Amino acid sequence: MDRYKFEPKDIYNVDETGVTTVQKPVKVVAERGTKQVGALTSGERGTLETVALAINAIGNSVPPIFIFPRLRYKDHFARDGPVGCIGAGNASGWMQEDEFLIFLNHFQKHTNASTENKILLLLDNHHSHISIRYLDFCKSNGIIVLSFPPHCSHKLQPLDRSVYGPFKKAVNSHCDAWMRNNPGKTMTIYDIPCIVKLALPLALTQSNIIAGFSCTGIYPFNRDIFTEPDFAPSYVTDRPAPENAVPNAIEVIPQSSTSNAGPLPSVDIMPVSPNTHIPPPSPNIHTPSTSPSTNILSASSVTLTLPASPGTSTTVFSPEIVRPLPKAPPRKRAGKRNSRKSAIYTDTPEKDAIEQEYEAKKKKPS
Repeated sequence: MDRYKFEPKDIYNVDETGVTTVQKPVKVVAERGTKQVGALTSGERGTLETVALAINAIGNSVPPIFIFPRLRYKDHFARDGPVGCIGAGNASGWMQEDEFLIFLNHFQKHTNASTENKILLLLDNHHSHISIRYLDFCKSNGIIVLSFPPHCSHKLQPLDRSVYGPFKKAVNSHCDAWMRNNPGKTMTIYDIPCIVKLALPLALTQSNIIAGFSCTGIYPFNRDIFTEPDFAPSYVTDRPAPENAVPNAIEVIPQSSTSNAGPLPSVDIMPVSPNTHIPPPSPNIHTPSTSPSTNILSASSVTLTLPASPGTSTTVFSPEIVRPLPKAPPRKRAGKRNSRKSAIYTDTPEKDAIEQEYEAKKKKPS
């Protein structure tokens, strides 16, 4: 932000989500006590189709792209989708490098990004977002690419925070309505663009988009948007390095002899005979009454002496020792895949490092 002085209209977030042909049925009104209540769906699992969106900090959006699970894409696949949308296809229906490059061309046309009018593109570390062709395109068109840290998109990504939740709910509701309005028909992947067209106006509102950038601290910029409780769940899988690991032991805090607190009493156990005279209790001390059958005073009685000691130690017990918090064990890494960090991918050092990784991967025997 300090280097490029981006305005809110130049800060964009791009992410993908999946839409399937089988919805989660809404609640059904039935007679009380009914054991089983049925609901209508197109199948058991359904077919997945990917939808990618781009939004900016002032509440605007770019028409989406649909990724169909088809090797040969035809223009009529997305014919009934939102105005200005595009489509692509591959075997899986997921976003891949080729499809993401198609979306970037579409994105650049709608944002008018150039070397004179630079924009900031925020995205996660998905493998389709890291390729040499895509980085070359971004650098030549003034698109500054900044990635989120690993495992943080649920807190830092505006689309995940305020758009995709209402969007999925609206899609599910419209899928349920489609099944009721088309009895006997099975929903296909070619019906999804029309359903997304109906659901987007309910989720992709200006208030939702602005709230997503605000609650993540991106714009207005707020580095202190997250508090300590937000980081508490990570304690379970927070695995320190072996040399920095500290065993969960009892902490002993030595008490200085010059402390204001008095020395703690020590207990000396001294056996006595039955004929030893026991002085009566002081009238200021309350002694509970006991029956002869419960009086345990015998030869095993003890005398307590309270001499002052020059120095003592105090043992501090933490509640964590009594009831430890859940902690995951160290994870064994099967492969050598390194997790990526937050970085500006279009910067020359980062781009060169990614290019070296790409060339090394090409040289490996398949």
